[in-house]
Formats: sequence, structure tokens, C-alpha cells
Amino acid sequence: MAEPTPLTVPSMSAGPDFVLRPWEMSDLPLLREAARDPYIPLVTTVPSPYSDQAGEAFVRRQWERAATGAGYPFAIVRSRDRRPVGAIGLWLRDLSAGRATLGYWLAASARGRGVARAALRTVSGWALRDLGVPRLQLFVEPWNTASARAAEDVGFRREGLLRGWQQVGGRRRDMAVYGLLNEDGPVDGRGVTTN
Repeated sequence: MAEPTPLTVPSMSAGPDFVLRPWEMSDLPLLREAARDPYIPLVTTVPSPYSDQAGEAFVRRQWERAATGAGYPFAIVRSRDRRPVGAIGLWLRDLSAGRATLGYWLAASARGRGVARAALRTVSGWALRDLGVPRLQLFVEPWNTASARAAEDVGFRREGLLRGWQQVGGRRRDMAVYGLLNEDGPVDGRGVTTN
């Protein structure tokens, strides 16, 4: 079996107000806030209850994910004060089958301001155009209308409902699947590649 190819997580502008960058140990206050959220720890590896030791382990896991080629984990950071407000990841487990999966979350204090939309548009455009990924997909619980709206605003199309798809908080939950194909057109005003 071939050795995994380490990935370099780039820093990218996500519009005028946000930057996407690799995780840093200075992001622990964001993890502390996210750990208090009733939902984020159920669907991510954000530690709850929070401790600095568990937060540091979370950041090291993000570095390890890039080092092992599993994907590109980004912290979403406000440009004006460099405060981290959320996360987005591009996961490559199924890249050999021509698809990658996106996931994102925001601290409660950052919601409702277009942050997820800006981050998703940036990473999706980069993945389609620069990485040449043929298909992007993401999974959203049907009740999460804000997350679904952000995906649809970027160009993702709801493709169906996957019943009992994922374990969340000790229960099997349905997930709506959204897809965006490389051939669907630009998500950020620039053309994408066609493979």
C-alpha cells in the first residue's frame, strides 16, 4: 500500500471579511465555545466537556489529517481581528471514486452573518477549480435549514434523503445529501475545470 501523501493546508481569503487557514493552538477559545454548543460536539470531534488538553488534541488531529492526506481542515477566521469563528473541512476519503465531502460548523456567535456561505463558496471553488475534484458532497440534517440554505446559495443541489445515515447523539439520524459537480459551473465567479 502506498504511503499517504501529506497535504499542505493553504490560507485563503473567503471574501473581504474572513480568512481560511490551518488550525493553530491559539484557536482553543473557539473550541471552548464550540464545546458548549448543544449540537457541534454531537456531529464533530470537538471535545465536550472541554479541557485545554482535549482542545490541543483536537488541533493536533487536524494537523494529522492533513499530514496523512485525509483532507484539508481549515479554521474560519475574521479578517478584522483574527478571531476564529468556525471550521470547514474538505475530506478526501472517497477521492479515488471522484468525490470529496465537505463539512462545516460555526460558533453560535458567528451564525447568521454569511460566514458559512463565504467559507463554503471559497473551499468549493478551490476544490473544483484548482484540485479538479469531479464531485463535492455534503450532508445536512433536514431540520438544519440555515446550513441547507448556505449550500444551495453556493450551488449545491439537494439530491435526496438518506434515512438513518449517521449516528448523532446516540440516535440514527436522516441526512439530506447535497452535491455539486465540477461541470455545474463557477461557484465564485471564475470558471472551473472540466475533466
